[in-house]
Order: sequence, then structure tokens, then C-alpha cells
Amino acid sequence: MNLQQYFPVLLFIVVGSAIGFALIAAGSLIGPHRPDAQKLSPYECGFETFGDSRMKFDVRYYLIAILFILFDLEIAFLFPWAIANGAVGMVGFVTAMIFLTILTVGFIYEWKKGALDWE
Repeated sequence: MNLQQYFPVLLFIVVGSAIGFALIAAGSLIGPHRPDAQKLSPYECGFETFGDSRMKFDVRYYLIAILFILFDLEIAFLFPWAIANGAVGMVGFVTAMIFLTILTVGFIYEWKKGALDWE
């Protein structure tokens, strides 16, 4: 195995890490250090804390997060089709339309069931 062809990758990692550490060190050395009571106090959306910090979240929060990730990833699958549109021809176009139809039907189903409503 010829390890010389991996040298640019190693060099990229070393230089990138060095620049990153240098910027972090420069920020901590040059940046102002003026802590006061307001900066060191616990912060919760601008309000004083209320209740236990380990209270349970509503399930709808997780549902909307999962739905966002699901639809976001499905949309990411459209990029290869868009790039290779000329190479895949009519079969690729029909496949993409079937995929978009299923995605749209799923989105309408979620909307009608009220999964996207936040009370």
C-alpha cells in the first residue's frame, strides 16, 4: 500500500487542527474576561427558573423533531436525482415523481392528523 497518496489528507488534517487550536487560543488570550453575577447566573429563556430541570417534555416536541428529520432526509434524496436527471432518463423521472407523491401523501396525512399542530 502506497502511503504517500494519503499525505495531502494528513497535511489537511494537521493544518486544519493547528488553525483551529490557534484561533481558540487567541480568543481565550485576547478576549475580555469580565464575569459578573448576571453572566454567571443560570439562564432559561430570559425567565427565572421554574420547576424541576428534569421535568418531562411533551411528546409532541419529539414527534415534530422526528417528522422534521424524516422529511428533511427525504428531501435530501432528491439532490442525486436532480444532478443525474439527464443520465437517468424517463425511468428516473417517473421514480422521482412516485417518490414525491408518496412524500406529499405522507405530509398531508401528518397535517390532517394534527401532528404538526402545536398548542
